[in-house]
Amino acid sequence: MKKITSKESIDDYELLPEYRVDYSKAKPNRFAKKFANRKIIVLDADVAKIFQTDKQVNAALRAIVDAFPKTAISK
Repeated sequence: MKKITSKESIDDYELLPEYRVDYSKAKPNRFAKKFANRKIIVLDADVAKIFQTDKQVNAALRAIVDAFPKTAISK
């Protein structure tokens, strides 16, 4: 993709009215099974600065869950 210089603007480029995609050559996503049982959660920037890995986030959340009485979680 060509970078836009300061003299050019994004309005100088026109998109084609229609893109033709040959779906007959499409392949199944080979990574889909890996992420089938996962949830994607986006952290706010200030929270993301604290946690470097998903394991740290999971450990913190498990500690919070363990602090709740068991009856509060089952509802």
